[in-house]
Amino acid sequence: FSWGTLGPIILIEQSLTSVSYLNIVADQVHPFMATVFPAGDGVYQQDNAPCHKGRIVEEHSSDFQVMSWPPNSPDLNPIEHLWSYLENQIRAATLPPRNVRELQDQLVSAWYQIPQTTYQHLVESMPRRVLAVLRDKGGPTCY
Repeated sequence: FSWGTLGPIILIEQSLTSVSYLNIVADQVHPFMATVFPAGDGVYQQDNAPCHKGRIVEEHSSDFQVMSWPPNSPDLNPIEHLWSYLENQIRAATLPPRNVRELQDQLVSAWYQIPQTTYQHLVESMPRRVLAVLRDKGGPTCY
């Protein structure tokens, strides 16, 4: 997601390897980045999951700038708040999902109902998050 748009939710039904992640980046992330940042000035953030750091992924990541990011830093990863938002929406549903298909349908519906102000606030909070991590010398923060 970016400040201006949420982007698609991508449901993954298999284990995520470097190869499958690279396919998602090529099929979903690149087109999204090209649409949202037509001048090519967008920056892509990913955590340091092993599938994100595979050699094959790093060899193909030159199409856009990938932000250098510390491992194990959920307080600096705003997508974690969107996952929590989705979880809360699913748990609050009148009819809980009875199977994987219903769960997927509810996730997609909840994703596209996330208010724009929610992800804009997350993007706008990043400078404060970075300052909090620096202030606490890399320790836990309120985020």
